[in-house]
Amino acid sequence: MMYPYVTLNDDTEITHSEMLDGRVKVYIETPDLKDGFHNATCYLPEYAWEEVNGYSDEEMDYFKEFVRNNAHLIMEFAKEGGILNASNF
Repeated sequence: MMYPYVTLNDDTEITHSEMLDGRVKVYIETPDLKDGFHNATCYLPEYAWEEVNGYSDEEMDYFKEFVRNNAHLIMEFAKEGGILNASNF
């Protein structure tokens, strides 16, 4: 199951999985008029990036920093069944 985490101003969606065996999958997807979608996958806690498609090095630097700065929250929300469950909404 994937849970929403945040939508950025450019419509980039960042989602995460539930915690499975101590790991969390973070999936980033941005709509693109030319290519359809750009996407990247990161696995926490090891910050292993896979399947990066369509993003520039500069964009990936931004996403890598974003994930590092938010990893503690993403990991916690993954344990709780997503941000909506963690916040009791």
